[in-house]
Amino acid sequence: MSSLLCMCLPVFSTFTSCGVFFLQMGWGDLGAFGEPSKETPNLDQMASEGMLFLDFYAASPLCSPSRAALLTGRLPVRNGFYTTNAHARNAYTPQDIVGGIQDSEILLPELLKKAGYTNKIIGKWHLGHRPQFHPLKHGFDEWFGSPNCHFGPYDNRALPNIPVYRDWEMIGRYYEDFKIDLKTGEANLTQIYLQEALDFISKQQASQQPFFLYWAIDATHAPVYASKHFLGTSQRGRYGDAVREIDDSVGKILKHLQKLGISENTFVFFTSDNGAALISAPKQGGSNGPFLCGKQTTFEGGMREPAIAWWPGHIPAGGVSRQLGSVMDLFTTSLSLVGLQPPSDRQIDGIDLLPAILQGKLIDRLVMSPEL
Repeated sequence: MSSLLCMCLPVFSTFTSCGVFFLQMGWGDLGAFGEPSKETPNLDQMASEGMLFLDFYAASPLCSPSRAALLTGRLPVRNGFYTTNAHARNAYTPQDIVGGIQDSEILLPELLKKAGYTNKIIGKWHLGHRPQFHPLKHGFDEWFGSPNCHFGPYDNRALPNIPVYRDWEMIGRYYEDFKIDLKTGEANLTQIYLQEALDFISKQQASQQPFFLYWAIDATHAPVYASKHFLGTSQRGRYGDAVREIDDSVGKILKHLQKLGISENTFVFFTSDNGAALISAPKQGGSNGPFLCGKQTTFEGGMREPAIAWWPGHIPAGGVSRQLGSVMDLFTTSLSLVGLQPPSDRQIDGIDLLPAILQGKLIDRLVMSPEL
């Protein structure tokens, strides 16, 4: 899975942040990282206008632990998403796993909310499906998406199809109200999620409200899907179709920021929560470039991720960094951007990457014990 985190300092002098999380894109899936078909022009342009991170890592080779790590700045063994931890095992399917993010954890949107931010998640939450784990109970003000991936379809007897929410209300289910054609791969979900993002950004900019947007779509997670316009357009099959649609969507989000006049005040970071899944390859899996294995392994292919920082007017264009980074760093870096300090009552594993991003410095990382 890959992610894009944006932090913006608009003319109304407050940082606005928006984050994008994709699913299971490997280190080698982007042209900027050497994918030979060059089918990601928008992400490649983002890299040419910003900074490429070559040594950036997920916190886990699985979805839920990495998402929890990004939003808490803490290793999965600390935040409760280690797979043998009794109170919140990794959620593969929401019907079978009852754990989730604990109230004792402090999430990034909770801290940003105290600083006056409006926070929205679009797409997959994956930190628990029971009411106490709902994202609106953990700092988000709005949600459009699902507690899990688009697994299914299920028979609605032994298992129901996975729900889709708008805020607290369940508005439908995958395969029923939100169609996914497993045979052709056609689904319009990415376009729906894109429009949600554009509308949210416009609304917050119009009211001069600082915002955090976590855009967490799952088109590249098997079963892979793309809209009709993109199906059959990639040299890389259906997975490539999904990547092309995600790339197009990122381009539209960045152009929308430019159109609204806040691009030079917006910090954007793209990365991934785990490597491409080889279990669904070659037809529905991506590329981890030269690295061994992929998702569900702690080899480089499962942990090393594509990463791009973009902030026009602040990050020198065309930069390449060998800074050792992690998705956990996005927690601490985001707080630094808005002038906040990380919580002092717990171990925070993420570091502030701003010196690396803005000044090209290499920052030493302290090795902390993973013990709780």
